[in-house]
Formats: sequence, C-alpha cells, structure tokens
Amino acid sequence: MKKKLLFVCVENSNRSQMSQAFAKMLGGENVDAYSAGSKPLGIVNPKAITSMKELGYDLSKHESKSLKDVEQFAPFDAVVTMGCGDACPWMPAKKFIDWEIPDPKNMQPDDFNKARDLIRNKVKELLQTL
Repeated sequence: MKKKLLFVCVENSNRSQMSQAFAKMLGGENVDAYSAGSKPLGIVNPKAITSMKELGYDLSKHESKSLKDVEQFAPFDAVVTMGCGDACPWMPAKKFIDWEIPDPKNMQPDDFNKARDLIRNKVKELLQTL
C-alpha cells in the first residue's frame, strides 16, 4: 500500500524540499511525498536546486508551501520535522519523527552537500521502516 509522507521545516526551501525529493526518488510509486513549512519562504533555495541537480533531480519545479497548502492530503503515515520544535504544528499522522538536521541555507557547497547526503540517508532509513 502506498505511503503518504510529509516533511516539514520552517521555510520549506531546503531540508524538507530535499527530503520530499529523496522520498520520490527512493520510494518511487510506493510513496506520495509532500513538504511544507511553518513559515514558508516562498521560494526553493537555489543552493538546494543546484545540489539536487547534481543527483539528477530537478527541484526547480517545486514550490515553497505552507502547512495549510498540504493539510488536504492528511492523514499521513509519517510527518517528519527537521528540528524546528515548536514552530512545527501538529498534523494528522500515524507517526511523528524529528530529525535534528541543521538548516544548510548559509552553508558552503561542500557542507550543504553533506547535509543533503545526511537527508538522503535518513529518508532511505525511513522508507525501510515503513
């Protein structure tokens, strides 16, 4: 059965966007992945677009969304937050997970890619446990 995942960070411009992309890449037809922000920036960070393009994923087609924009897809099998604590309100889900991943928006490309790779590994582990 297809799993529905929601990835949430504050701005929905880096971590949650990349998490959504990896869930689609790694989960394929078995996953419906969404992302949102508690205070969406309105754009996807160009660094995230470049970083994901290196792995063959076009993040430029994604949009920065609010939680209100994705609540219609609830309930989710899992809601994953990125260490945003109180800034991430509750959404209907079977499972809640918090990944303490630092916001890479101001990181240099090498460190940004390390954060991206950490996210890929976390998404891979998540998909194996669902």
